[in-house]
Amino acid sequence: MTDSAAVTTRHSTVEQWTRALAESKGSPGGGAGTGVMLAIAASLASMVAGYTEPKEHQGAELAALHERAGALRADALKLADDDAAASEAFGAAFRLERGPERDRAIHRASVDAAKASAVLGERAVAGIDDLGWLASNGNPALIADVVVGFGALRAAVAGARTNVSFDLATLRSAGATLDQVREQHPALWSAVEQLTSALERIDQLTAAVDHRAAPTDAG
Repeated sequence: MTDSAAVTTRHSTVEQWTRALAESKGSPGGGAGTGVMLAIAASLASMVAGYTEPKEHQGAELAALHERAGALRADALKLADDDAAASEAFGAAFRLERGPERDRAIHRASVDAAKASAVLGERAVAGIDDLGWLASNGNPALIADVVVGFGALRAAVAGARTNVSFDLATLRSAGATLDQVREQHPALWSAVEQLTSALERIDQLTAAVDHRAAPTDAG
C-alpha cells in the first residue's frame, strides 16, 4: 500500500498511516491525527478498565465503561477517515480558479470540514467522564496510563477545537465576515466554546492525579 489516497486509519499499519501523514498532501492531516489521538485515549481507557477489579457495587458501571471505550475507539478511527475525506475536499476547493464557483466550493468544504471536526470533538468530550472515573476508581498501578490517556484525549479535543474554529474562519475566503459566520453557523460557533471548556476540565482532572502518576515531580 504505497498510495496515500488508499491509506486509512482502519485498514493500514501505523507505519503506513504515519508515512502518509508525513507527505505534503493534507489528507490525512491534522484532523485525521485528531481522530487517531482519540482512538489512543479510548484504547488506554479500555486497557485500564480491563485491568481493574471493580468493587461489589461497581461491576455494571465498569462493564458499561469498558464497552463505551471499545466503541469509542472504533468510532474515532472512522471519524479520522471522515475528516481525511473532508480535508481532501477542502484542499480541492482552494485549487479551483478564482470566481463564484470557487467561493461556493470553499464555503461547502469549510462547513463540511468544521462539521466533521465538531463531531469528532463531541465524541472526545464524551470520553472525559470515563477517564475521570478510571482516575478515581481504576487499577492504581495504571494511573500513569490514565494520565497518558488524558494527554491523548486533550490532544483530540484541542485538535477538534482548533480545526472547527479555523474552518469557520476560512469562510472569510468566500466573502463572509466573522459576524456573519457566527449568525449562519451558531452550533459550530458554540462548539468551539464547548471544546475550550472541555480542555479546562481535562487539565483539572489531570492535575488532580499528577502527584500519583508522576511522584518524583510532586515537589
